[in-house]
Parts: sequence; C-alpha cells; structure tokens
Amino acid sequence: MDTLFNTKFEGEPASHSQPGVQLKSSTYDLHESNVHLKLTIVSTVGFGDQINKEDSYKPIVEFIDAQFEAYLQEELKIRRVLHSYHDSRIHACLYFIAPSGHSLKSLDLVTMKKLDSKVDIIPIIAKSDAISKSELTKFKIKITSELVSNGVQIYQFPTDDESVAEINGTMNAHLPFAVIGSTEEVKIGNKMMKARQYPWGTVQVENEAHCDFVKLREMLIRVNMEDLREQTHTRHYELYRRCKLEEMGFKDTDPDNKPFSLQETYEAKRNEFLGELQKKEEEMRQMFVQRVKEKEAELKEAEKELHEKFDRLKKLHQDEKKKLEDKKKSLDDEVNAFKQRKTAAELLQSQAQQAGGSQTLKREKERKNSGFL
Repeated sequence: MDTLFNTKFEGEPASHSQPGVQLKSSTYDLHESNVHLKLTIVSTVGFGDQINKEDSYKPIVEFIDAQFEAYLQEELKIRRVLHSYHDSRIHACLYFIAPSGHSLKSLDLVTMKKLDSKVDIIPIIAKSDAISKSELTKFKIKITSELVSNGVQIYQFPTDDESVAEINGTMNAHLPFAVIGSTEEVKIGNKMMKARQYPWGTVQVENEAHCDFVKLREMLIRVNMEDLREQTHTRHYELYRRCKLEEMGFKDTDPDNKPFSLQETYEAKRNEFLGELQKKEEEMRQMFVQRVKEKEAELKEAEKELHEKFDRLKKLHQDEKKKLEDKKKSLDDEVNAFKQRKTAAELLQSQAQQAGGSQTLKREKERKNSGFL
C-alpha cells in the first residue's frame, strides 16, 4: 500500500499469533497537487494464521455488512446528509494469493466465494518474484481456472465505455496481477527507482517486464476508481439493501403483481408488530398470573406447614408443661407427707420427753420421802 500510493502509512506489522481474525481500519487524507483523496485501508489481521480456519471469513463478511447497514440507516433517515456522509463501504478487496505456484488454498476459494456478492474482488499474487516467469504464467492460468470452476466472480474491468474498453479488456486478460512491493529506492542507471535487490539481480517495482504493479496502479487508481465505487453502490449495496428490506417485509409488488404502497406496507407491518406486541403482553400477563398463583400456592403450603409445626410445638409444650406440673404436684405431696411425718415425730419426741421428765421427778420425791423416814 505504501508503494501503491507513494506514501508512508502509519502502523506496525501485526504478529501471526492472533487468536482470531481482527479487522483494523485506518483512514488517511492524501493530497497530491490539486487532488484530494480520503482513503480508508482495512487490514485483515490474523487471516489464515489459525489452525482451524473454518470461520476465518466471518469477521470480514460481518464488517462489510456493518458498513452497508450504517449506510442504509443513514439513507432511511428523514433528514439525510449523504452528500457529507463519510462512506465507509468497502469498494475494493485486494485479495493476496501466496506465490505457491500450485493452486489456490481451500481458504482462498471459500472466502472469495463468500465475498464476491459483497465487494469487488481483485486477486493479486503477492511476492511474485518468488517464482519464475514460466511458473507464474501457469499459476495465473491455474488460478483463473479454479475461480471459474468454483463459481467465484472477481471484479472485471468494464469494457462498455469506449474510452477505456481497449485498455480494460487487455488488463482483464492479465488478472490476477502479479505484484512486488518496495519502498526502497535503488540507483539504476541515472535514475533512482523503487526496487528489491537480490544477490542474483534487481527487481524493479515499476518495470512491467518484472511485475504487474504498474498495471494494478493504473487500473485501480487512475482508470476504474469511480467504477469500483459505482459497482459497490449499484450492485453490492443494492443487493444487501433489497435483502434487508425484504426481511423487514417491504416488497415492490403484492401477490397480484400490483405496485406495493409504502404506506400500506408500513401500516401492515405496524399492525403486525402491534398484534405481536399485544400477544406477547398477554402471554406475559398470563405467565405473571400463573407465577403469582404458583407463588400463592407455595406461600399457603408454607403457611400450612408453619401452622402444623406450631401446633406440634404447642402440643409438645403443653405435654411438657403437664409433666412438669404433675412432677411438681408429686414433689409437693412428698414434701407435705415429709412435713407431716416430721411433725408427728417431733410430737412423739416431745411427749416422750415429758413422760420421762415426770417419772424422774416422781422418783426424786420418793427418794426424798424415804430419806426423811
């Protein structure tokens, strides 16, 4: 990208140990002479690095759909400002293919098949100086054959405009482009040119005999940039918009193939929504009543259990109280009996002492009388 736009974009290389595919979007304002370009580059960080690559395409599809959805929401507003709206839709997908020289990976075919109805795909063979020219030619034919046999539709440069029909027709035959990128400048002859130096020679980035970089830049930036934007809006976005509105219940014609009124559609959907809302409210009310009844039954059952437990405890308490009262009465009876026995014993003892005292006095009188005699 630095080579393509002849600038230095900020950013650090991402590692290949990402747990999943992450899309990193960066927007730049480019100025050259009187030309102003607002460019957004979206990198698919971590794509193809996971062991399980089954769902690698999903984050990309979801991101593209999210940009379509944002544009659709802006378009459906009552007060639209599309003239000043920052269009974040993806207008071109540069799909880099590893220079294996054999065939496309299953991941490449699956991903491009999922994307071809959502974005303009331009396949690119990266690091094309890694294979020879003869191998590169065969590889291009192999890639084209596999794309056609698998029904993958890549972006074709338009040939309906006479002013660009010839050059675009020629460039379509060169797809996929084999490119090389370099920001280093090497002196070749009397000129400083972007190139890559190897022990066996120098590969010039802008030399069409070495790679297709100039063809890519010409087609992407100078000739077909507006067509890419138009294709995105008229083909891919319209497809998304139609599917989205059909999901919402909007159609062009009714079952009798008569024009469908937007007002009637809105009223029908509104009534349908209100009917569903009332139905849900009734279901929630019934559910609430049912839960209240269940809760009341649970509370009554718990109350019944508490009463039964209280009655059991009350009866147990009364039984214990009766036992204690009986025991107390028994003890009182024993105490009274003991007191009666004690009183009787004391009385007997007192009587015995009185009887003993009178007998002693009588004996003393008798002794005194006998002494007088």
